[in-house]
Amino acid sequence: MRNNRDDGPAALVRLVATGQAESRAELARLSGLAASSVSLRVEQLIDAGLFTEEGAGASRGGRRPRRLRLAPEAGVFLVADLGAHHARLAVVDLAGSPLALADLACDIAVGPERTLTAVVGSLRDLARAHGMGNVPVRGIGVGLPGPVDPHTGQVVSPSRMPGWNDFPVRDFVAEHAGLPALVENDANLMAVGEHRHSWPGLDNLMVIKLGSGIGCGVIVAGRLHRGRGAAGDISHVRILPEASADCSCGHPDCLEAHASGAALAAGLRAQGIAVEQPAQIVDLVTDGVPQATSAVRTAGRLIGEVLTALVNFFNPDALVIGGSLSGAEPLVATIRGVIYERCLPLATRNLEIATSRAGPDASILGAGRLLLERSADWIEPALTR
Repeated sequence: MRNNRDDGPAALVRLVATGQAESRAELARLSGLAASSVSLRVEQLIDAGLFTEEGAGASRGGRRPRRLRLAPEAGVFLVADLGAHHARLAVVDLAGSPLALADLACDIAVGPERTLTAVVGSLRDLARAHGMGNVPVRGIGVGLPGPVDPHTGQVVSPSRMPGWNDFPVRDFVAEHAGLPALVENDANLMAVGEHRHSWPGLDNLMVIKLGSGIGCGVIVAGRLHRGRGAAGDISHVRILPEASADCSCGHPDCLEAHASGAALAAGLRAQGIAVEQPAQIVDLVTDGVPQATSAVRTAGRLIGEVLTALVNFFNPDALVIGGSLSGAEPLVATIRGVIYERCLPLATRNLEIATSRAGPDASILGAGRLLLERSADWIEPALTR
């Protein structure tokens, strides 16, 4: 376990929230602070309503220590994971665990102002509906199905989000909600959620999101790798399909144009099969509809060919497949088969290829964790009130 050498109160909150420490002595050991400094900061956090001490923890010899916990009134985060036609909403505690969940029908194509205003209002309504209207909200996180500049919080050249290019999402959400705001690509949030929730012992992870679009989040040395905002964007890698198709980005034969849920749905509709959402494709495959099964196998082959180069290059510990299409077993099996067939034996010798363990709320969990990591944004102000 890595020591957290940040000497601010935010570091102590993170250690308690993530379960790494439950006593002042453990905080001193993990933070590297003197016991007197830890006690002073803990008292400040208790006075601010962020910590509470209760019961007695495990003894390591001598008197049993009081157990530190986040106070019930310490606060919550509001989180939204936006898709093309819906948003998954959540109120999560400061450890990132969901307290309330809901789905909101929305069309991202109506533009950023209308979409984000509706999402923020619905998040507030969700908190009130579950009795948390008076609990302090410490931050808001938004996941988007497009590239996000990590420095500015702007969406940059999204292929399926008309009207969003260069829109200052982070600034708009922060001003509209009156809260510190986190804006991140949805696949990146999924990667963080999968890693912290289901694969904490692995340092290097690739998480593929297969839904209406195709995304990939990358964990390097235990941390999310963003690059300059485009890291993991495999959707516009050019492939060599049997028939050409133009992508929404304006270029021909991107992976997304042939293997995404939107592309598969369009192909099935052209064959007279009614389908709108990727989840319906999974249902068709489960029901044994041959056209759907053939389509997902072709998609799996194309996705697997792209991932083969990435697995050889990055050599991850695990490749996790999530998103609404991950329930199509022939799709996952084909991806796995192509990678094991075509990658170097050294790259796949200990590689685990698995479907999501965190499930449909992986991005929610990831946003909660990233908001906690930025806890200095709201803890310092809370201590001065």
